[in-house]
Amino acid sequence: MSSYILVTNDDGVDAPGIKALHDAVRHLGRAVIVAPERDKSAVSHALTMNRPLHVRELREDVYTLDGTPTDCVTLGMNKILPRMPDLLVSGINPGPNLGDDISYSGTVSAAIEGTMYGIPSLAFSLAGEPPFDFETAAGVAWKLASMALQFGLPANTLLNINIPQLPPGDIRGIRFTRQGRRIYKNAIQETYDPRGRKHYWIGGGTVQWTGGEDTDEQALREGYISVTPIQLDLTNHEGRDYLREHWKM
Repeated sequence: MSSYILVTNDDGVDAPGIKALHDAVRHLGRAVIVAPERDKSAVSHALTMNRPLHVRELREDVYTLDGTPTDCVTLGMNKILPRMPDLLVSGINPGPNLGDDISYSGTVSAAIEGTMYGIPSLAFSLAGEPPFDFETAAGVAWKLASMALQFGLPANTLLNINIPQLPPGDIRGIRFTRQGRRIYKNAIQETYDPRGRKHYWIGGGTVQWTGGEDTDEQALREGYISVTPIQLDLTNHEGRDYLREHWKM
């Protein structure tokens, strides 16, 4: 039986990254795109519950809806595909999803939703600057997607994959990394409209990295593909032990 692969993103159904990803993985099975009709970057794991959602079939195996990446995964698996997929791939995002950014990322959140359903899920991002060339990243996506179909993933775990925008011969390999810490300084900008009213714009600022060795950011900086396993269980088990020991009620 042919594999079913659900393909989604947070940049919209017409984004070049999802087209490159779909072209790569469709050789591994029947790849069905279910993606937002417009850019939904940085919406995290939002689920639309205050209005109905409208699904449109644009062409064979390509669907779009007026919702979030999480909406796309939920409807794709439960209403659009004839059965649960064997694999979910999200991306390819134009720009990295590293460190604390994964908490905001719609690309990663789509993979989180797939993992919650027990589907092996991969989130792909191309770390670089415009103009983006997705050819090398698509080749990496094909390789890692085929490995996920063959070997599976650990339970309750998704992979956050960041690929440096380098020629194939300049990529030094793959590192299995941990999540770093990415802190923005002066990320809130004050602006004024023509009437003199103050507004605030979130974005930009100076990036500062912490976290040390074996992080996703370090791997990319040194020319490696970063593959970070992310678990659904957010419990800090050492913190729980600390509370049990010190917080006596």
